[in-house]
Amino acid sequence: MKKLLKFLKIIILSVVVVLLLGYAIVYFKMKLDSNANYDLLGSEAAVLKRRGMEFRDLNKNGDLDIYEDRDRSVDERVQDLLDQMTLEEKAGTLFITMIGSTPDGEPLETPVLSTNIMTLGLSFFLPSNSELIARKKMNSFNILTSTEAVKMAKYNNTIQKMAERTRLGIPITLATDPRHGTENNPGAAIFTPAFSQWPTSLGLAATRDTVMVREFGDIARQEYLSVGIRLALHPMADLATEPRWGRTNGTFGENADLSSVMTKAYVLGFQGDSLNTQSVACMTKHFSGGGPQKDGEDAHFPYGKEQVYPGNNFDYHVKPFIEGAFPAKTAQIMPYYGIPVDQTSENVAFAFNKEIITGLLRDSLQFDGVVCTDWNIITDSNISEGRAWGVEDLSIKERVKKVIDAGCDQFGGESIPEVIVELVREGSISIERLDSSVKRVLRDKFRLGLFDDPYVSVKASGEIAGNPKFREMGKNAQAKSSVLLKNEGLLPLKKGTKVYVEGIKDTSTLMNYGLVVNSADEADVIIKRLTTPYDPRTGSIVERFFHQGRLYYTQEELNEILLLISKKPTIAVVNLERPAILTEINEASGAMIAEFGTSDEVLAELLFGKMVPEGKLPFELPSSWEAVLEQKEDVPYDSKDPLYQYGHGLRY
Repeated sequence: MKKLLKFLKIIILSVVVVLLLGYAIVYFKMKLDSNANYDLLGSEAAVLKRRGMEFRDLNKNGDLDIYEDRDRSVDERVQDLLDQMTLEEKAGTLFITMIGSTPDGEPLETPVLSTNIMTLGLSFFLPSNSELIARKKMNSFNILTSTEAVKMAKYNNTIQKMAERTRLGIPITLATDPRHGTENNPGAAIFTPAFSQWPTSLGLAATRDTVMVREFGDIARQEYLSVGIRLALHPMADLATEPRWGRTNGTFGENADLSSVMTKAYVLGFQGDSLNTQSVACMTKHFSGGGPQKDGEDAHFPYGKEQVYPGNNFDYHVKPFIEGAFPAKTAQIMPYYGIPVDQTSENVAFAFNKEIITGLLRDSLQFDGVVCTDWNIITDSNISEGRAWGVEDLSIKERVKKVIDAGCDQFGGESIPEVIVELVREGSISIERLDSSVKRVLRDKFRLGLFDDPYVSVKASGEIAGNPKFREMGKNAQAKSSVLLKNEGLLPLKKGTKVYVEGIKDTSTLMNYGLVVNSADEADVIIKRLTTPYDPRTGSIVERFFHQGRLYYTQEELNEILLLISKKPTIAVVNLERPAILTEINEASGAMIAEFGTSDEVLAELLFGKMVPEGKLPFELPSSWEAVLEQKEDVPYDSKDPLYQYGHGLRY
């Protein structure tokens, strides 16, 4: 036995030594590469004093160039900068990809040994900040890090200083997926405790309150602005007409009219009436509507590449853009991954589809803002294949050209500007076509004021982000968004009620009003908190974060739930990411609440009547899986005999 333990000890030590040696090799290689990248940078911009004002000498020539002069028009500044840019600098401007920071808010340049899997993975698999900025000449990124506000602000200032040291000093546009919910999905949303917490977009829609939604957008704008984030990769104007779709959670539901008014209020909250130095630009997605996924499978994955329209309802899905995003003057648009099957002359995904991007979006709807593709539609990444649906047989260069020819401006999740350079030099893309896209990207940077002052106050970020007033408003929205589906006289609970609880982690607020007991037998009422069922997927890392497939509980899951709630009067509380099938649970419960990101604290106050649920369902709840299978992917509320119809919601 001693020999075996000694042998195992030697093996473990050997593995540790090999891992540490491998880490050291990777670390020093990346450090050398980082140093070489920094060597490409020049000096910081001097301050020029002209006309009693101060200006940044971004190209370090000692003169006040037109693009450096904030008193000149945006168009003049854009053209002056464009005239000074090299082909490589123009190409770099047309790419936006993921970027990360260390936990301390420093640029991610070398591997970071961390117990946080996200930080560890990002540090090994993402290109360094300096490679993207100094070598690739890129200046737009979506930040994946979630840390304290002051550290996020510090990070913004550090990389803006790095950008200032490039030849022309073009500032960075930091973008992000939604950060104000409780979901953490690297493919769709980033949980950020530093910010106030609000219900999901479904919850916002459930309030039917456009004034509150605009207030949310304004608060999120202030929190983003405080840490340097200037581009929101949201809202989703897609319609959740297909209940199985894994991204239903990010939508405003299945009604086009409701989605339109919510989208408009949301964008106005972030941008204001026009894009300016206090705005956060919105990249509304996913044109022309990413909801009608075949069998509900998501287009992030090859088995979900098809969008289908069995109800001939394509125009219905465009409505939230026409009546919501465009009247609010959304700065940017993102097409989805999917192929709109048989809606155009070729079955290729939206970003490759000229009839969609140029014919519909540009020509018919007259949109002249930035159109950015969804992430990784050109190249394979460390976690997934390139999502070039419909053009899988094309080379990387052919895919890039097809996207440009379709009318898109920027490539999301890619960092291959050298391909654009090659296409221009060989004559496959004209410099005039290239310039038109570069102008659109630069125009937003100027409107946002990034060329004049991209820096933020680190101190102020800690005071603005997540301040008590914002958090309180988020809590009120959580309560207001909750939907009372059923109530047979159970709610609100009386003070002192003995409750047995399952599915609630923090019962401290409940104990302020009632008595939390240790078993159902001791209780007056059972509170059972549930999540929406789904089929766990075991493919790529990204796939595991997407909740897709079944909307019903397995028989084993259902039996366990019913066994509990049959013991005493029960309040079932269901977090609805998608329209769950709740027929048996509803029948066995005395009351049922649907919520869309309600904290345990707010839920306790709802149950005891200190706060009141006011929401109405943003989609219907189907009564059976058979009804789900029979409905049409592109048609709203069309399942047979729904348990609760769209718009249902009681009061007490």
